[in-house]
Amino acid sequence: MKSVRIWFKKDFECRYISHLDLNRCMLRALHKSKLPVWHTEGFNPHPFATFPLPLSLGFRGINECMDVKLEEDNYSLKEIISKLNVCLPRGIQVFDVTEPVMKAGKIAFAEFSIKLSSENANTTVISEKLSEFLALEKIEIEKRSKKGLKTVDIKQGIKNFEIEEKFDFVLLNVILSAGSSDNVNPNLLISAFENYSALAVASDITRNDLYNSEMELFR
Repeated sequence: MKSVRIWFKKDFECRYISHLDLNRCMLRALHKSKLPVWHTEGFNPHPFATFPLPLSLGFRGINECMDVKLEEDNYSLKEIISKLNVCLPRGIQVFDVTEPVMKAGKIAFAEFSIKLSSENANTTVISEKLSEFLALEKIEIEKRSKKGLKTVDIKQGIKNFEIEEKFDFVLLNVILSAGSSDNVNPNLLISAFENYSALAVASDITRNDLYNSEMELFR
């Protein structure tokens, strides 16, 4: 039995499907592809698949991955790509298959590209206010947890950032804490920025890559 990591992009209309629906879509594709994927045992056997870090609803993902186990150790990895893609919708396309290098628990950071625009302010105003906002010593916002709402400081979860002013939007490239122990969702950061700037902004969010605590690419 061999473990493989399947890399795919999630975009177009598929960025608006939930993680649960993504899981169902991938399981159906694995079933239709007839790949030698290991199935769970019991009354309802199904292909076993895990996702190291689920992608939030509405986000694009250009380096997403899913782990499965193959019953054949020498099965062609390139054939996995072609067989899965014919079973997947336009918005989900596999581009690589590798052997896992890191375990999912090693994920510590995620890199995002966030396009910000507003009907009430031009790009210069957004860029200036964003620079002021990210320079704050504390960035506090209410976050919902199992115990209810609590005020948290998300500034410590911002590893680094870069702001670029484009023609009709501001591009924020940012690396945020991610994983099971500490996670800063970009939507939380945007909400905090709206509270600070008194601007209503539209956002387009893409997750580019994942990293471990040493800032090595998750592979």
